[in-house]
Amino acid sequence: QVQLVESGGGLVQAGGSLRLSCTASGSIFAVSAMGWYRQTPRNQRELVASITGRGYTNYADSVKGRFTISRDNAKNALYLEMSSLKPEDTAVYYCNTIGVPWRWGQGTQVTVSS
Repeated sequence: QVQLVESGGGLVQAGGSLRLSCTASGSIFAVSAMGWYRQTPRNQRELVASITGRGYTNYADSVKGRFTISRDNAKNALYLEMSSLKPEDTAVYYCNTIGVPWRWGQGTQVTVSS
C-alpha cells in the first residue's frame, strides 16, 4: 500500500506564496499520474493540478497561471508551487494518484488571509 505524506502548508496573506511537498512510498510512484487535490468543509474534494509520469501538466481554471505542479521521480516526491494566493485557495491539500486513489494522507492545511 502506497503511503502519502503531505507537508508545507501554513498561514499566508493574500498574494503570498507557499510550496507544498508530497512524498510517496513505493516504486509505482514514478509511473503514476499524480495530482494535487483540495477540500474545504463545504466542498467536495477537487483536483487542482495533475502531472503525468513524463511530466505533462494540467490545471484547474481557478489556479491556472498561479500554481505549478512538478515531480521528482528519483525522490518519489510531488510538489505544488502556489503564488498569488487568494482567500478562496484556503483548503486542506492532498496529493494522490489520478484515477482510483491510493489511501489518502493526512493532507496539509493552507489558510490564506485577506
